[in-house]
Order: sequence, then C-alpha cells, then structure tokens
Amino acid sequence: MSLTKVERRQRIKLRIKKTVRGTASMPRLSVFRSNKEIYAQIIDDTKGITLAAASSRDKELAGVKGTAVEIAAQVGKVIGEKALKAGIEKVAFDRGGYLYHGRVKSLADGARTAGLKF
Repeated sequence: MSLTKVERRQRIKLRIKKTVRGTASMPRLSVFRSNKEIYAQIIDDTKGITLAAASSRDKELAGVKGTAVEIAAQVGKVIGEKALKAGIEKVAFDRGGYLYHGRVKSLADGARTAGLKF
C-alpha cells in the first residue's frame, strides 16, 4: 500500500508533534506551507492558544515582491519581531511534516535573524 503525498506528510507531522510541544516558557513555532502562501504561528500547547502569527497574506507584507523563498524569509522576520515584542525569545521549531528545505528553511533563517533562538 503506497501513501499519497498528503498522507505521508500527515504521518510525519504526527511523529514530530509527539516530541515537539510548546510550553509557556518555550512555545512552538509552527509552519504551514500551501502552494501559494506560507503561514507561521507561535503556539502555547499547554493553554492551546496562539501567541503570535504571521503569513505572506498579511497587509504589512502585501507590497513585498520577490521569489517565494524571499517572501518566506520576510515572514520569518515578521514572526520573529512579533515574538520578541510578546516577550518570547526561545521557541521549538515545528516544520509541520515538510522537509527543512526551501521556503521552510528560509522562514526559519528569517526568524533567527530577527532574534529568535531555536
């Protein structure tokens, strides 16, 4: 029985989620990547709330032009700045079942340049 691409990603995502948990002291930076856009959330899993969020659809990134990888880096910088404003310095990175490559890696690097540690 072969798995579809979506089923494979869901299995990987569940495997990652077993180990990566967001707490109040070290929340989880979750990434969702669609074909067009990229989204990032900082989540406290103990309370079940989103502390900060950013995406390529936000108004502040509406005028940004460039490749998808460059836009993902900008989203990473925005989420990093929002996290630092909220008093969050360390996060656990949840790649959401995607390979740490391309847009996901670019978002992580952008968040690191903004000052987040993970």
